[in-house]
Amino acid sequence: MLPSIRDFAADGFDPSRYARLGDDWWVAAADVEGSTLLAQAGRDRDVNFVAGAAVAVLSAVAGSPGQPAACQFGGDGAVAVIPPERVAATREAMAALGWWSTHELDIPLRVGMVPVAALHRQGHVVLAALHDFGNTNVFGQFLGAGVPMAEHWMKADAQWRITPKEGELPGLEGLSCRWEPIPPRRGHILCIIIDPIDPLGDAVRQVLRRLEQVVTTERAAPLGDGGALRPVVVPRARLLGIEAKVVARGRRLLRMGRAVLGSAILGLVHRLGGKALGIDAGFYRRKVAERSDYRKLAGGPRLVLDVTADEDARIESLLNEAETAGLIHFGLARSKATTMTCMVGDFSADRHVHFVDGDGLGYWRASVVLKEKLKAAQ
Repeated sequence: MLPSIRDFAADGFDPSRYARLGDDWWVAAADVEGSTLLAQAGRDRDVNFVAGAAVAVLSAVAGSPGQPAACQFGGDGAVAVIPPERVAATREAMAALGWWSTHELDIPLRVGMVPVAALHRQGHVVLAALHDFGNTNVFGQFLGAGVPMAEHWMKADAQWRITPKEGELPGLEGLSCRWEPIPPRRGHILCIIIDPIDPLGDAVRQVLRRLEQVVTTERAAPLGDGGALRPVVVPRARLLGIEAKVVARGRRLLRMGRAVLGSAILGLVHRLGGKALGIDAGFYRRKVAERSDYRKLAGGPRLVLDVTADEDARIESLLNEAETAGLIHFGLARSKATTMTCMVGDFSADRHVHFVDGDGLGYWRASVVLKEKLKAAQ
């Protein structure tokens, strides 16, 4: 059983709240290839959807009724830790995911798995926990260098990749991308990736504490408390078309029809006062905001924040100071809005989580800045 974390700020950086994974565990990763060209073509929502699909599939195959899977959305990819009894099923599902993304969405996707034993041999620790919002609504959180190193190995070395192959794709039924980009309430959206030099040291925790003194991450949550969210009544046809590709061709019109009906009901209930037909739109909006993954850890913090210009400048200044001191490397990217991809297990049972990114692939753009810095430092 992976341990649970309920208070990110208090417990997210505490290694004692995590499980140290054994040699028989694996790390699974997916990464979109050619994100630059896809972003230039205006296909950022497609890329986010594929990353969300990777989380949905990994959640379905790597979890069990008593133990949800520890998975994490990365904007243009995803990562998860896989228990030994789920390795074979995960390998098959990842092969099918790579085939589906390439052939159905025309988005090349690298997929692969790295054994924790191989990471341990190189001195890379994998610590994993579940950020638990109750009712099986969880996100994976990872400390140590193991998970980001596994992602790097999979991208850089074909020996860790899985050959795409057509097959069954569980978990995609509840995936959707109907929300329009969500404008900031406070200024603009800042995507931040911080990699600590010492993955299990206290320096990055101190850096985040200083950031919290500039603006608390809760206050800067890009969806706020959910009060300003406006459910879409009629989703754009292009977004419906992306979503429809999770099912076979003969079922896509039915899928789109159900999506339109579901959105219309929720959107109209919201506009007619917020409660009708057994739906509480206000409650749903609050839970959407609460269960968005704007704060996560994959070795170091990955954040999507709604900040003022002054807060942005102060955050960048303190990160530059920490980088100059040899404590961290970081990448930043700015966006005009937040995009959201949703994974709804059961709307009526209040089982849903939501993946956020800066408009125009903010996470990916921040990662490009970080990679350029690391290359320059070599």
